[in-house]
Amino acid sequence: MSRIGKNPIKLPSGVEVKIGEDQVSVKGAQGELATPIHSDVVISQEEGQLTFAPSAQAKSWAMVGTTRALVNNMVLGVSEGFTRTLEINGVGYRAQASGQTINLTLGFSHPIEYSLPEGVKAETPKNTTIVLKSANKQQLGQVAAEIRAFRPPEPYKGKGVRYGDEQVRRKEAKKK
Repeated sequence: MSRIGKNPIKLPSGVEVKIGEDQVSVKGAQGELATPIHSDVVISQEEGQLTFAPSAQAKSWAMVGTTRALVNNMVLGVSEGFTRTLEINGVGYRAQASGQTINLTLGFSHPIEYSLPEGVKAETPKNTTIVLKSANKQQLGQVAAEIRAFRPPEPYKGKGVRYGDEQVRRKEAKKK
């Protein structure tokens, strides 16, 4: 039985929720998001709160917690938004954001131009830091993972692209 699914979601002011038969859409200051919902989950809205319950089947509790977490991420995204920070370590490694593209120089023979999907914005306060912002948490994590995959941090010197909160385990160099 899901403990998370039992907690209601309090809707902040300025957030509108539309519950359809197979989809939930949330609209707020940061944009509009929608997600499909499982047929075994019943969502009800009353007095500025969303509550989640299973349908008649006993196995429905498995999807209640997942659905509640997805809807909660949408509500937080359209009201506050999400950010993800990437740090670049290495001699000559740098990034420059311009519009919907990020130009990366990561030690290859050519620069990498990464086009951001719609709904994701990037800033480069320093040329070794990338700040990604979006209302969609899943899309933001996917973009951050794709940028990190160009040059993941290596364990000997720590060079590469890492998440802002990531700890890279360093290995000891070979000894004579």
